[in-house]
Amino acid sequence: MLGHADRILERFKGRFLGKSSPVQFFWGVMDLAVTRFNGRRAPAPKPTDWWVLREASSHEEISFGFWAGSGAIQEPAFYAYVRPEPAGIAGAAIRPSSAYYSGEIANFILSSGASDAAVLEFCQSAYDAAADLARWDRPALDRPPSEWP
Repeated sequence: MLGHADRILERFKGRFLGKSSPVQFFWGVMDLAVTRFNGRRAPAPKPTDWWVLREASSHEEISFGFWAGSGAIQEPAFYAYVRPEPAGIAGAAIRPSSAYYSGEIANFILSSGASDAAVLEFCQSAYDAAADLARWDRPALDRPPSEWP
């Protein structure tokens, strides 16, 4: 499953012109993720936040990934989140219709059994909603759809 998720996330990563992380295994929570950044500093984290998250959240970001499940989401799933969360994100319309927002972990969730096309649709629709609500400079950061890999 990780190889499958890696291929999808690499393909999705190619749709972005701004700064992004490599698709990487994030040891802190044992997931495979890619993160997009808009260049703006994020609000200062709480001093009580885990040091890894304090460092990782220094700039505004939208992240996408796959993990085997834990805590509130016990099954393997794809996820997407935006930090800091803009107003209205929990009610954003995300595709496909089987995707949902988990308020408990502040992430959009899609079953790991989804097709490649559905996962790409999930990532793109979550990015579109988050970037628009957070007022990212989309013309400067987004690769035109005609150039998507």
